[in-house]
Amino acid sequence: MKASIIVIFFGVFLTCTYAAKEATKKIKKAKLYVPQIDCDAKAGKIINPEFIAKCPPGCQDVKYRVYGTDIYASFSSVCGAAIHSGIIDNTGGKILVQKVAGHAGYRGSFSNGVRSLSLPRWRESFLVSEGKPRKGVTYPSTLEYSSSKSTAVKPEPKKPEQDLKALKSAGTSNTSEKALEQGDTGRKVDQTSPVPTPTIQLATTTPTPTSTTTDPFTTTPKPTTTPATTRTTTAAAAVKSRPGLQHRVRDTGSSSVHPAYSSVAAAASRQVQAAQGRGLNTAFRGPSTSTNNRNILRPSTGFASKEDLNPKPLEATSQGNPSCKVDLSFLMDGSWSIGKRRFQLQKQFLSNVAQALGIGSAGPLMGIVQYGDDPSTEFNLKTYANPKDLRNAIEKIPQKGGLSNVGKALSFVNKNFFSDANGNRGGAPNVVVVMVDGWPTDRVEEASRLARESGINIFFVTIEAAAENEKQNVIEPNFVDKAVCRTNGFYSISVPSWFGLHKIVQPLVKRVCDTDRLVCSKTCLNSADIGFVIDGSSSVGTGNFRTVLQFVANISKEFEISDTDTRIGAVQYTYEQRLEFSFDKYSTKQDVLSAIKRISYWSGGTSTGAAISYTSEQLFTKSKPNKRKIMILITDGRSYDDVRVPAMTAHQNGVIAYSIGVAWAAEDELEAIATDPDKEHSFFVDEFDNLYQFVNPLIQNICTEFNSQPRN
Repeated sequence: MKASIIVIFFGVFLTCTYAAKEATKKIKKAKLYVPQIDCDAKAGKIINPEFIAKCPPGCQDVKYRVYGTDIYASFSSVCGAAIHSGIIDNTGGKILVQKVAGHAGYRGSFSNGVRSLSLPRWRESFLVSEGKPRKGVTYPSTLEYSSSKSTAVKPEPKKPEQDLKALKSAGTSNTSEKALEQGDTGRKVDQTSPVPTPTIQLATTTPTPTSTTTDPFTTTPKPTTTPATTRTTTAAAAVKSRPGLQHRVRDTGSSSVHPAYSSVAAAASRQVQAAQGRGLNTAFRGPSTSTNNRNILRPSTGFASKEDLNPKPLEATSQGNPSCKVDLSFLMDGSWSIGKRRFQLQKQFLSNVAQALGIGSAGPLMGIVQYGDDPSTEFNLKTYANPKDLRNAIEKIPQKGGLSNVGKALSFVNKNFFSDANGNRGGAPNVVVVMVDGWPTDRVEEASRLARESGINIFFVTIEAAAENEKQNVIEPNFVDKAVCRTNGFYSISVPSWFGLHKIVQPLVKRVCDTDRLVCSKTCLNSADIGFVIDGSSSVGTGNFRTVLQFVANISKEFEISDTDTRIGAVQYTYEQRLEFSFDKYSTKQDVLSAIKRISYWSGGTSTGAAISYTSEQLFTKSKPNKRKIMILITDGRSYDDVRVPAMTAHQNGVIAYSIGVAWAAEDELEAIATDPDKEHSFFVDEFDNLYQFVNPLIQNICTEFNSQPRN
């Protein structure tokens, strides 16, 4: 009996176990249904605190606004933020969204074809990552949206004391506010230890809000949510400091609010208090027109009004000022030493410069790189093509903080900024204007030299330079003269105070637009008239003559050829001389290379002296005044006439002569033809097939000689 009961019990147990396993398999096999959202879906309109969704194609559009970088304000387009962060591209795809607490400031940037905007603060944020479910988390198959028509209970107006408490809890220091009101008059304070950046707290919200999250553009009061269990992550980074370096710090304050926004928080609180005192059921608005509030929120504060958060579409491209066609990059000082007030003055200055320049597609184009510990591009040359949009973008730039690493910023600009992808136009001079508060915290000489050799005209605007008792802290004495294009005073402006910066707007604009004096646009590869003098005598032979032409072509293709850059001409000689083509005949590299290929072998004697005189008269007398005149002569034998007098005459007329001898060429004649020091300007090779070895040494010699010119 007992045995049969046990058998029955085990049978039931095995049946139940099998059924449970089968049910589990079915559950595991059930696929997660991923809801699809629209391109304009905002995280703040979706109640779910964490969800997976699928974005459609085509969300990489300027009309889908995104606010922030890495951490985004909740009224951003979810799909736009996913593209900006690189999780998906414009073809769409699955994403994971996690709501987090509001942030003290959101930094705008340009990434993956999406321009995100900056914002001082907002009550809710979100993170976006790959659309893979996290272990142990259940995701909804249908998203809950807040109703746009729903309303929240109107909160009672706070007393002024309550507002003050709220402001203090946000981290705004009375000291920093007082410093702002007094105009940041404090002089440089020595820093012997790193200045910590503000602590950022990210609270991951787990419960579902019980009320409506509204768009910032509506007039619905702030929502009330149920208490949330949060997980707080603290991220703090210390500003780099160099041993023994005493760096200036003015008015960073002691708040947990980012120093660039502490004044904004105080001003915003005062405006809310005033609005609630009047019984207005409204969200934040722009600056008040009343007498008492007129100066509470200036355009320079960076506070985002309704118009800022919902910017108008970009204006049509402006033609600009055609008499000032330059590609211009401002290196903006974002270090902590500058302080909040002075950073706003710097932005106002750049805005005024943009207006005075007359930005446009046929005139000057302007981009901005901000530097601190490390540089970053705020926007490039092709981002904005009219003054109004450019000025609006400048106004939204937040302060980076950190040290004043100008050398690192110059290297960054030289390697990254002036590229075709960033809007560099090629025919327009490249200009960099470096804004420096006091002095750099790294070395600039080497980075500046490389930038100049790349054709970049470097200007320095130095504000509040080191006083006598501060010069011991300057890492690199005379850093301005070591950095600028020329040391004649044209490329440097010193301003005693940030509050006098507005006085140099017109002088600076006049200088950067004076393209005739932007001499650093000229490099060893784009500023010469090069005349090839080619021996076509019988001893060369047809096959070797083609080798010589290939050598000429290989040298020519290394230069930037156009009617305003390097120009190429050619003469062939035997007893007689023939002008193959002049400097003004061809204005593109391809046309020049094709013309070289078409030169026909002449054959005859070797009158090298007469060929030098002919080249001087027929080619170099027609050279442009601002061009370096370079003659490259190739011969395979001794000349039938004298070469010394014609060569000396050419040297006296400013022609830099290189001589290249092959086989039976006389080395004494090669040295007589070459410019002093002749050992550096004459070359000899025993066979025509080895001519190729001299291409790189020849180019290197031309560039070394060009770059060693005096910079005064």
